[in-house]
Amino acid sequence: MVSLHVNGTGYELDVPDDMPLLWVLRDVIGLTGTKFGCGIAQCGACTVHLDSDVGRACVTPVAALANRKVTTIEAVANSPVGKRVQQAWLEVDVVQCGYCQSGQIMSAVALLGRIPRPTDADIDLAMAGNICRCGTYERIRAAIHRAAEAA
Repeated sequence: MVSLHVNGTGYELDVPDDMPLLWVLRDVIGLTGTKFGCGIAQCGACTVHLDSDVGRACVTPVAALANRKVTTIEAVANSPVGKRVQQAWLEVDVVQCGYCQSGQIMSAVALLGRIPRPTDADIDLAMAGNICRCGTYERIRAAIHRAAEAA
């Protein structure tokens, strides 16, 4: 039995300790906003918040999350920063195919939580682990700046 705290809700789950968080979220709990991309923590599609840090759900064993709060894209707008980032994403029209965007948004929210007024270099460094096959990087950067200005 594994205890997990996701988006403000506690769960007692009968899953193997080494089961990746991604599959617990998607297949057991039913939160499908966190995406599978590569399975080796390289693309960022599975990015979630572990407390206030970013984490890759595809390689994080669920047993490693005792006493940590997991936040997924489904609940990120519950914070003022998350709400601003999602609004900026819409205003700048960031999304093209959209597959990577939940991970992109999660990384952007964590960045703005640490650095409220990031430079381009801050953004590039924080977002480097999130790959967008459609190449919307300039719009992502613009949306992060917009969300920062809206604070």
